[in-house]
Amino acid sequence: MAEVIAVCISENKGERKKPVASVELRVDHGIVGDAHAGDWHRQVSLLAQESIDKMRALGLDVTTGDFAENITTSGIELVFLPIGSRLQIGETLLEVTQIGKECHTRCAIFYQAGDCVMPKEGIFAKVIRPGTLKPGDRIEAVAAPIKIEWRHYDKAGATCDRCGDTGANLKQVIAEYGAQGVVIKLQETLLNEEQISESNLVLINGVALEELLAATTGESDCPSCSCLTGSETSCRTVQCGGETFEELTPELIRKGIEAVLRNT
Repeated sequence: MAEVIAVCISENKGERKKPVASVELRVDHGIVGDAHAGDWHRQVSLLAQESIDKMRALGLDVTTGDFAENITTSGIELVFLPIGSRLQIGETLLEVTQIGKECHTRCAIFYQAGDCVMPKEGIFAKVIRPGTLKPGDRIEAVAAPIKIEWRHYDKAGATCDRCGDTGANLKQVIAEYGAQGVVIKLQETLLNEEQISESNLVLINGVALEELLAATTGESDCPSCSCLTGSETSCRTVQCGGETFEELTPELIRKGIEAVLRNT
């Protein structure tokens, strides 16, 4: 089981941190009372006890906090976590923002051992859900939110009928998955008339829905868009399973989300 071995803070940057009984984590800040806290991407630092043990094997008398890490962990390979992955630690939730760091100045540990693990094996995170952390708290990796971007033509707050249907279907499916505990964030990108060829495009974690479905795209006349633009206009379509879809149906959206979930 992965767990917290120690929680540590320091009043100043550039110094070793001292273990404390517990720490309070705040959103958009980090650990209350720690020098590295602030509204930036490296609010909290983590290092594995296993990494510290490597340095002890080299003969260094080091322990938790000596590498300026806030949270010392055990039983989880931090360095292999992808950026954006999330860690539920006790009652808090952290999101990994950076793996390792560039060491601009050699620390005392480097000069003693000729190496230092923090720049290579330490990770950094921001606080998503606040709370109190203490040694012994359980650590669990949880899936990062799925990000869906929906691009569609917009004119003074109006969009075409097929795009409107796609938007309603997206919101329905996102609500379904939300009820199952799957977090999906929807970003709506409004396009102007010059960008209309991208209208009704859905990207899931940056990948086009048709690519996730091994489908193809085409276009067809769109009377609704033609009414908005004042001229004959075509909109993109998706060809999947021998069918042509003008709106993106709930079933297509679900299949795209499931494809992403299988690969996370």
